[in-house]
Amino acid sequence: MSVVTNLNTSADRQTEQTLREDLAAAFRLAVEFGWHEGVGNHFSAAVSEDGTKFLMNPKWRHFSEVTASNLLLLDANDAGVMDGPDAPDPSAWCIHGTVHRVNPAAKVLFHVHPPNATALATLKDPSMKPIDLNTARYFGKVAIDLGFGGMADEAEEGRRIAETLGTKPVLIMGNHGVSVAAETVAEAFDYLYYFERAAGTLLGAYATGQPLAVMSDNLAAKTAAEWEPYKGMAEAHFDFLKRQLDKNQPDYRE
Repeated sequence: MSVVTNLNTSADRQTEQTLREDLAAAFRLAVEFGWHEGVGNHFSAAVSEDGTKFLMNPKWRHFSEVTASNLLLLDANDAGVMDGPDAPDPSAWCIHGTVHRVNPAAKVLFHVHPPNATALATLKDPSMKPIDLNTARYFGKVAIDLGFGGMADEAEEGRRIAETLGTKPVLIMGNHGVSVAAETVAEAFDYLYYFERAAGTLLGAYATGQPLAVMSDNLAAKTAAEWEPYKGMAEAHFDFLKRQLDKNQPDYRE
């Protein structure tokens, strides 16, 4: 298995260390918000410009035990990754290895089964209906994969997931869960945070049995566009949450 132990310059090493700390923080926060599932699911972040060298959690390591130093550094182009002693599990490599190899724009990729998003993914129509500010934020930004074929551990499954995600930040994986892609860990966390809340709002509205007040496409598109100037909220929110971790779980940076 090819593992990159360091990068070329001190600036690059600092960038990798910062990325490691942010990714480790995201794992700890996923536990705080109840998005984790046993020792499964995976977050990854590219350290190379082409996206092929990326960090990911070790096989079957509980999110609450992830630290900056125990993240794996993998090469998506290395066919021998799964033969190594620290190989990730097959589904992790299938999804994250493929996405990072074929989609360099997806610098950060979170794949989880949080309660609301996963429940939404089980519906015959799992689309995110624009019924409020948070749900409308995702108008035109969600891809849907209804080609579920069981555990995502085959190359063809990985390619289909990567191709379906494309340039969208969110992929609803029918009968499975959700994946979120972004340029930074903070942005990916923000997309996941608000998507899980939006899914909860939509499911709650469905549960009333009353007709949904779905926005028109024009209004939904306008509302989604109005979120763009608030992009900096992601960094501010994530920085706040890291400050809480620094008080209560500072070992995530180790």
